[in-house]
Amino acid sequence: MADLKIGDMAPDFTLPSTVGDKVTLSDYRGKKNVLLLFYPAAFSGVCSTENRQCGELTSANPSDDVEVLGISVDNLWSQRAFGEKLGVGYPLLADFHPKGDVAKKYGAYNEERGFANRTAFIVGKDGRIREIVASETPVARDIPKLLERARSA
Repeated sequence: MADLKIGDMAPDFTLPSTVGDKVTLSDYRGKKNVLLLFYPAAFSGVCSTENRQCGELTSANPSDDVEVLGISVDNLWSQRAFGEKLGVGYPLLADFHPKGDVAKKYGAYNEERGFANRTAFIVGKDGRIREIVASETPVARDIPKLLERARSA
């Protein structure tokens, strides 16, 4: 398990995406701050609530400075159905093969339960981690506050 801290370079990755073909984190370097939202499972209650709220907020108040990337260990087909059901316009990424590889790089993978823990990382335009927000699995994060912090990172 990674032991990342504020100021560390965010581990780079490329994952299959519901928007376009694949997303590579380093493609945003120098262009946008990135809010990485690791979540346990598509279609679960809290994950649905968080992603729906984030989708509504980002479509109502778009930002050229922030990209939101939702990440779970669900496969891409599940992620696509989940995003369509919720009307999410930002990329949902499938950390599926090998399962949880990116979540492991970020120290967000729960080996015992086989999913990503509810963890958010705000990555600055320089590629460095600005903030890490972890939450217990059944506890929703404050999405408006995370978006606000990502915009000011």
